[in-house]
Amino acid sequence: MGDRSPFETDMLTLTRYVMEKGRQAKGTGELTQLLNSMLTAIKAISSAVRKAGLANLYGIAGSVNVTGDEVKKLDVLSNALVINMLQSSYSTCVLVSEENKEAIITSKEKRGKYVVCFDPLDGSSNIDCLASIGTIFAIYRKTSEDEPSEKDALQPGRNIVAAGYALYGSATLVALSTGQGVDLFMLDPALGEFVLVEKDVKIKKKGKIYSLNEGYAKYFDAATTEYVQKKKFPEDGSAPYGARYVGSMVADVHRTLVYGGIFLYPANQKSPKGKLRLLYECTQPVLDVKPEAIHQRVPLILGSPEKSGRQEKGSLKPALPGRGGREWTVTLTGGIKERWRRDVDLLSNSIVSLGQAL
Repeated sequence: MGDRSPFETDMLTLTRYVMEKGRQAKGTGELTQLLNSMLTAIKAISSAVRKAGLANLYGIAGSVNVTGDEVKKLDVLSNALVINMLQSSYSTCVLVSEENKEAIITSKEKRGKYVVCFDPLDGSSNIDCLASIGTIFAIYRKTSEDEPSEKDALQPGRNIVAAGYALYGSATLVALSTGQGVDLFMLDPALGEFVLVEKDVKIKKKGKIYSLNEGYAKYFDAATTEYVQKKKFPEDGSAPYGARYVGSMVADVHRTLVYGGIFLYPANQKSPKGKLRLLYECTQPVLDVKPEAIHQRVPLILGSPEKSGRQEKGSLKPALPGRGGREWTVTLTGGIKERWRRDVDLLSNSIVSLGQAL
């Protein structure tokens, strides 16, 4: 992450970064308010994660969320923090959370022009064992003149204004993009501020790690099985890929960004439409998919371009609504080569891509 002195007199904090971006855009300041409120929620969640064992925040809350996951106590707290902070920013009109079945409409006196879709605590099944977890968010502008509603959130990823994720691991890190690349900020607990540690980060051209839940191997289609087998037993006699899987999308995707490789959550017999939620877990790479529901799921494959000249063909089936399964060509020279129009773009350069095909 570059050479840094122990103390800097002109450090670029995330608060300063957001204000500078707003000034450059000559905006109204609403997005600046929104992002700063999101950062406050992330700091509060980070503190709660660190104290969870002492504050009796481990364990389940006794309910199941709209997507079928057991709700943990820390899920409930994190969701409330994000909702309250965003609504009090006076910049949002619609909020979509993984934890809420319906979209949340901001009251008129606090209403702004932005729609925020988020997973307040991704990977919460890992909370009790202290594995890395995270927060994911994507921000859109309201495009209609109608009263705010769930429909305002059903926008393709190309409409994203800003997006990012927080990772609560050995340190707390935020990856953020406002459309010009992805920048990484790390929380300095002494300052209480996120400080820039890497600018315009790009995924490695080549990696040697594959990441997917092989516990579902019996449900994979033939193409996925064949693809994974070739990672383990390369036909050209080269070294096999290593397998890494945390079970928290933020942690697995961030590792893929840092070390390169490929992350897969393909469709399978149990989840023919995939498992990851389009609006707040996958929208960054899946730029052209028009959502039909706020908790819509899609298959996802992302990773390094791998300029090795090799190609591996199979029928990895996204099975998006209204399309059905079609054959994909998985091309290691450039990600996924499309066989049916431009329904899905592989994220091959930046983990968060906003308003641009990569």
